[in-house]
Amino acid sequence: MLVVHHLNNSRSQRVLWLLEELGLPYEIKFYQRDPKTMLAPPELMAVHPLGKSPVVSDGELTLAESGAIIEYLVDRYGQGRLAPVAGMPERLRYRYWLHYAEGSLMPPLLLKLVFDQIGKAKMPFFVKPIANAIAGKAKASFIQPQIERHLDYLEGELAGAAWFAGSEFSAADIQMSFPVEAAAARGGLNNSRPRLMDFLARIHGRPAYQRAIERGGEFGITG
Repeated sequence: MLVVHHLNNSRSQRVLWLLEELGLPYEIKFYQRDPKTMLAPPELMAVHPLGKSPVVSDGELTLAESGAIIEYLVDRYGQGRLAPVAGMPERLRYRYWLHYAEGSLMPPLLLKLVFDQIGKAKMPFFVKPIANAIAGKAKASFIQPQIERHLDYLEGELAGAAWFAGSEFSAADIQMSFPVEAAAARGGLNNSRPRLMDFLARIHGRPAYQRAIERGGEFGITG
């Protein structure tokens, strides 16, 4: 039996969604973030040394990293579903988006989260203006422009096809869902980019997405 070690409001939500799309049986072991630090609990380190989610157990195998998990599940259990046929141009696009989501798109969104927290952090009153000024400069001059560039790129890519890998929904769209959700929550994604907003509306409307929410619990990414 597949076991998903599921941390609330995390990347593991898309693993639950993938399993629902594939119609595979699975169990969930729930973990809750620390309400103050928002970090994963130490119990996850007993599952994987990094103590992060998602982690999937399949018999003797324990696998981390969203992209690796998605590729493994689709290759082993997909039976040709949710991935373009090997050798087709869509297959290369599929693999590209599986890696792009975490390798290129998430880093500036994570930087945005970190620098946003500086203004909320406790520090001596005389340090706070300096820290806020540095954080503001970093966000305005580098982080937000990088996010905007990525969002413009994605908006353009969706002009040529309904989904990221092509005309058919695939696991690449599941992988891309988390950073696009994060961009809507804290990266400035709004109705000025209608194709990306339509992408979010369409994935939210999928029955398998909704079943994953029902099983995994409410999902949200805060800024």
